[in-house]
Amino acid sequence: MAVEITTSPVHLRLRGIVPDVEAAILEPIIDQISQLKQDRNAVVLAHNYMTPDIFHGVADLRGDSLQLARLAAETDAEVIVLAGVHFMAETAKIANPDKTVLIPHTEAGCSLAESITGQDVRLLRQRYPGVPVVTYVNTSAEVKAESDICCTSSNAVQIVESLNTDRVIFLPDQYLGRWVASQTDTDVILWHGSCEVHERFTAAELRDYRTLYPGIQIIAHPECPPDVLAEADFVGSTSGMINWVKTESPTQVVMVTECSMSDNVAIESPETEFLRPCNLCPHMKRITLEGIRDSLRHLQHEVVVDPDIAERAKRAVDRMLAVGQKTG
Repeated sequence: MAVEITTSPVHLRLRGIVPDVEAAILEPIIDQISQLKQDRNAVVLAHNYMTPDIFHGVADLRGDSLQLARLAAETDAEVIVLAGVHFMAETAKIANPDKTVLIPHTEAGCSLAESITGQDVRLLRQRYPGVPVVTYVNTSAEVKAESDICCTSSNAVQIVESLNTDRVIFLPDQYLGRWVASQTDTDVILWHGSCEVHERFTAAELRDYRTLYPGIQIIAHPECPPDVLAEADFVGSTSGMINWVKTESPTQVVMVTECSMSDNVAIESPETEFLRPCNLCPHMKRITLEGIRDSLRHLQHEVVVDPDIAERAKRAVDRMLAVGQKTG
């Protein structure tokens, strides 16, 4: 009975999100997490790619990479559990050096972050002396530390143009970089990294959707290849796609990104039918409710960033956040 009373608001949130039988199994775990958060003075930050039971069931703060970077810097909690991948937990630690930052699974990595190292950035600086380095937040703290400024998919064009330079090095996503180059007059030097989720989508796949569902709207993340973006009705960041669905209220939509995000947005936009070309991120899916509970229970696995690297990386992150503040 205690679980039923404690988690009754959660039960209402989960209704329609997961089957009742599954919800009955999840609720005791969610109750344990809720109690542990109180005991530890902890918050759970969840990326949009988390499964709905996490995103709607236990997350205190939710968002894309930019939102999580800002929220991590603002929280008063003593413990932060990052329901996402490792570079996000590192960013939270960089923003909160005196707080305990935990990630529920040590192998929750990122193909994009792993495509480049700090040494790669140093070599690029030697090859292109004086050219500023703009680095996507989907990178390690070591790479951020070698950069001039960070960006996310939602502010990449804005960040590049804020530098008022003819040329930038843009790291590491080649597809996001190409999209940024198409939106600005700045010459963009690219690195050949990519996201294993977004690069698997194809233009032919989207054309098939249009044939099967005439009038369907297709929206895509700029980490997708150029031929996919050319087929889309709207190209935007994680937050941009969410806002587009809320504003446009399409009858049917294909959201070309990680499929748990479609699940989460669908819950908040019940008037829209979501057709899911589902590519799962294997790293994001390592994060589970049980893992979050155990992370809080045992204060595992703590994220540690070398202080010198953290200080330099923080400058690049802070410069990104300052651009957003200047423009409102």
